[in-house]
Amino acid sequence: MTPMTWTEGRRVSLAADLRVGGAVTLAGSVPAETDTSVSAGTLYLAAGTGGTVERIDRPEKAPGPDVREYERLRSLLADFGHQMPPGSRQQLVEQVASLEPAWTAYQEEEPRTTIRVRLDNGFVLADAHEDLFVPE
Repeated sequence: MTPMTWTEGRRVSLAADLRVGGAVTLAGSVPAETDTSVSAGTLYLAAGTGGTVERIDRPEKAPGPDVREYERLRSLLADFGHQMPPGSRQQLVEQVASLEPAWTAYQEEEPRTTIRVRLDNGFVLADAHEDLFVPE
């Protein structure tokens, strides 16, 4: 599936039937410790139910220490590698190569985008994964 360009105000509809259940808390309140014995029932939402995107949350992905070290060493190699003694340069090239898998994984990793959608029936789905919706 091709990723959709998310914008606030965009019309979308549910891509599949959804079953919503779990602990119940009042809107605007801080969720208490999860109490699995409290439930208001189960809500089913039909595929094709339309709504409007109210908010898009794209978390920034923070690089781990191996990724930061790769960036630092790669920059050092690019800026000063030509001036280094051959042995030091070779050692730096090997260090960069050993960190390359972490860098590649970081580049391929996509942060999970969630959206808040106000459905036409009045329900609001917040923190919903983007794959649940298709454009109208």
